Amino acid sequence: MEHEVYVPFPVETVRQALTEPERVARCIPGCQLDADADPGTPGGRLRLRIGSSTITYRGTLTVTARGADTVTVEAGGIESRGDGSAELSLTVRLAARPDDSAATALHCAGTVTSTGRLAEAAPQTAESAARRLLDRFAANLAADLADEPPQDRPAETQPAPPAHATPGVFDSEVPPPSLDPLADADDQDAAAPAEAAHARRTMIGRSAEEVDHAPPRGRYAPVPAPQSTTTSATLRWAAPAAALALASAVVVGRVLRRRR
Repeated sequence: MEHEVYVPFPVETVRQALTEPERVARCIPGCQLDADADPGTPGGRLRLRIGSSTITYRGTLTVTARGADTVTVEAGGIESRGDGSAELSLTVRLAARPDDSAATALHCAGTVTSTGRLAEAAPQTAESAARRLLDRFAANLAADLADEPPQDRPAETQPAPPAHATPGVFDSEVPPPSLDPLADADDQDAAAPAEAAHARRTMIGRSAEEVDHAPPRGRYAPVPAPQSTTTSATLRWAAPAAALALASAVVVGRVLRRRR
């Protein structure tokens, strides 16, 4: 038998779809795949309408690509109620439709070998059922492609180039402390502004006004000026001298009173 059907999708898209056995099986009218069906060789049930009767087969299906424009479909099964069997060998050639380059023409040519109820059907009835089956298959394939286009093969991924490291907070250089008593005085004076700036950067959580006006604390707090020892020494001797002067004034005053 030979028959031609049309699918409104480009040739490459239809070819990729026909190389997926599970997609081909689910587009066959009356086919119900098993829950644990193998995607490479799907199996299940097929209810085939022949004239006024229906035959149910259990079997499997395989799909083989033959070049860039040919696909071979082979299927076989046995009757679920009876001893009959059927085997299908179908060759599908793909070509762009002459009047529409965006559509694909599928030229199907195949043979069926059967026993049992299918073999008892009239040849014309069997051929009519086969043509109706292919027409409905093309319609189902077009609807399936509209819902789920075939996925292209993923391109080989190249390793991403190493990202350039960006300096972070912890990569910033922190000026060394100036607490070494043996450090040179000029170096300490030069490092002081940098340390003060670093101290302001580390005042996290404080308001802008506090950061601008609050004096540094901790290791960056200003060193108080040393107290003068001369002042304390002067105060230590000033008290006795004042007491002695006061006593002398009292004595002189008494002596002057007696003379009078």
